[in-house]
Amino acid sequence: MAYTPLFTITPSLLARVEDIAILRERVLTATIGLTWIPALQKDSRSRNVHASTAIEGNPLTLEEVRALEGGSKTAIAGGRPQREIVNYFAGLRYIGKNAKKSKIGHAEVLKLHRILAGGVMDQGEAGKYRSIQVRISRYLPPPPQEVSGLMFELLEWWNQESLKLSPVLSSAILHYRFESIHPFADGNGRTGRALALWELYRRGFDTYHIFSVDEYYWEDRPRYYTALEEVRKEADDLTKWLEYCAEGLQKTLERVWLRIQTFNQKLPQKLVLHPKQERLLTLLKDRGSMSPSEIWKALSISKQYAASLLRPLLRIGLVEKRGTRKSGRYVLKDLPERMF
Repeated sequence: MAYTPLFTITPSLLARVEDIAILRERVLTATIGLTWIPALQKDSRSRNVHASTAIEGNPLTLEEVRALEGGSKTAIAGGRPQREIVNYFAGLRYIGKNAKKSKIGHAEVLKLHRILAGGVMDQGEAGKYRSIQVRISRYLPPPPQEVSGLMFELLEWWNQESLKLSPVLSSAILHYRFESIHPFADGNGRTGRALALWELYRRGFDTYHIFSVDEYYWEDRPRYYTALEEVRKEADDLTKWLEYCAEGLQKTLERVWLRIQTFNQKLPQKLVLHPKQERLLTLLKDRGSMSPSEIWKALSISKQYAASLLRPLLRIGLVEKRGTRKSGRYVLKDLPERMF
């Protein structure tokens, strides 16, 4: 039996999908200096990894996730939280390398799960469909003997019928159906969100890989779980879920667009930001303000090098120093709160 998702294209959903298409084109055709694309990609990766693992209870902060991507170790948490983060970065690399793969089968899904869940599962085996019955709160997923067949139907739909839909819809449908099958004993949430992102990559929706939709889910985690549960209450009617996911994608694109516009307006064409300057701007946004010593310690640079990085940022008005000469702190100046 073929998988056939049940949903209605409501006027509000149609309008949001159209708005998303317009906003996406603005983002992808914006004049972004090539030096900024890697920075946007890196920031998106860190936010995706932090958000998707945090939804499942990982305690590491966004700053700690960024440090782990850079090869640093954090002493705040034990080995498992760090392993989950490192795994997810590896999973995103795997998806990126296979972004244009025309057909995705069991082997690819199992490998992705093996990457994401290796060494961090409470039950079951990474890279193998579950052989036990599991329960998620009040929801009882299909029995294990049905998993392989249901996944075959889902993958068949994904490789064929999904192409007839906007990726805004197909990624959301894939996300929900995977979670409802719950094919693995553990790690289904991370894998399902990664597959939804894979669909955006594969369909060319996120060409530059600079969107972090999972952050939207993480910011209101109770609403995310409620939206998933509502589909089951509606006899698997996905309409409300599609509206919720479309809202998240639109909010994500608005944030990316705001960041691009802010820097296009604020940065002179002649200024090319050093990666450590990009990192400094992110730190200032996340922390609010930083003392000189906090800056050079966070960036692992000398006092003199920190001054050389700050000088052009102060000159063009991206950063300002507040307070006395001895106790002054650096802050972002006159920039929208959601710049990053």
